[in-house]
Amino acid sequence: MPNHQSKPTLCFTSSDLEDMVSHEDDLVVISVVTVGRKVHRVLIDQGTSADVMFWSTFNNLQLSPDQLKSYDGCLFGFAGDQVEVRRYFELRTTFSDGTIARTINIRYIVVNASSAYNLLLERPFLNRLDAVSSTRHMKMKLPSLDGGVVTIKSD
Repeated sequence: MPNHQSKPTLCFTSSDLEDMVSHEDDLVVISVVTVGRKVHRVLIDQGTSADVMFWSTFNNLQLSPDQLKSYDGCLFGFAGDQVEVRRYFELRTTFSDGTIARTINIRYIVVNASSAYNLLLERPFLNRLDAVSSTRHMKMKLPSLDGGVVTIKSD
């Protein structure tokens, strides 16, 4: 049987509500750091199975198109319409609460579509980080490498 490292329990309690601004069922939207730059408007969504970067974000980060790799597949938008996929690439992305941070490589599918968000982080990233998010608490939690918990508040 494989040796599984003990991980902290990730749960949300009433104390997680104390610093929350009341909202009307808003989504969890955070900031991350990638290629040395802070990227705002990152939507955490458990509803789909692709981590997405929009073409405008790719250009704003001044990434080289040479980094892009072929992608055989298509994505469909919220309205069921097909979204043009530009390719994909992996990029180191850091999640931090200001004190503790975790960095992982994320495979982003680059799409040519307009969005209010810069990145969409979906089930693949949540599963790789063992992360959980709560729209009620407007936070995301993930285990730190030292056995603690990183709690990231929605922006």
